[in-house]
Amino acid sequence: MIVRHPDAPEWGEGQVQSRIGDRITVNFTEAGKRVLDGRHVALEILRFDGA
Repeated sequence: MIVRHPDAPEWGEGQVQSRIGDRITVNFTEAGKRVLDGRHVALEILRFDGA
């Protein structure tokens, strides 16, 4: 799944690597790997990557 962080558009698009509970690991093109708290950010889904 390809996403964008609504409060950090400069991070570029990100590919979701995993989700465990509320912890979402995303690899962003301009910011690298970030672990986000899903309780505090609503990622914008751009597309599903065919998985």
